[in-house]
Amino acid sequence: MSYKNLPMQTQEAVKQRHSCRSFNGKPIAADLIEELINCASLAPTARNIQPWEFVAITKKETLGKLAQLAENGRFLAESSCCIAVLAQETKYYLEDGCAATENILLCATDSGLASCWVAGDKKDYCGKVKELLGVPKDLKLVSLVALGYSDTKADVPAKRALEEVLHWEKF
Repeated sequence: MSYKNLPMQTQEAVKQRHSCRSFNGKPIAADLIEELINCASLAPTARNIQPWEFVAITKKETLGKLAQLAENGRFLAESSCCIAVLAQETKYYLEDGCAATENILLCATDSGLASCWVAGDKKDYCGKVKELLGVPKDLKLVSLVALGYSDTKADVPAKRALEEVLHWEKF
């Protein structure tokens, strides 16, 4: 079955999405990576500025170097792809870049991929990651998204109950 024909609905993808740090090395088709980035570029953006740029990394050597740079992203070396989400420094670059990142995560889940969001913005390694990827200095690294297929079926972690987080009219 083609990933474009998967029957998952948006709410199901939201409920099933979880961070995965274990990948089996199976490559991801280029057209699927392109579709994930296309969906990222359709995210909401303040004033429709669309400040984002994306770098898809699939070479194992580069993934290994990224893993060495990102202290909480050592598993990037085992991923099949990493998408670096970058943004022009606009007033709402972080919000816009995070919305694009979330679209990647949800669409990855919908397509049968495992994923994990690795922090970018304000991390000490941002400059080194940008240098490794040849990113212009005026762009901000918002996130790194590890992608791949996983042989393990992880349980979705428990979340706080709706009754704990929902407040009507006032807190």
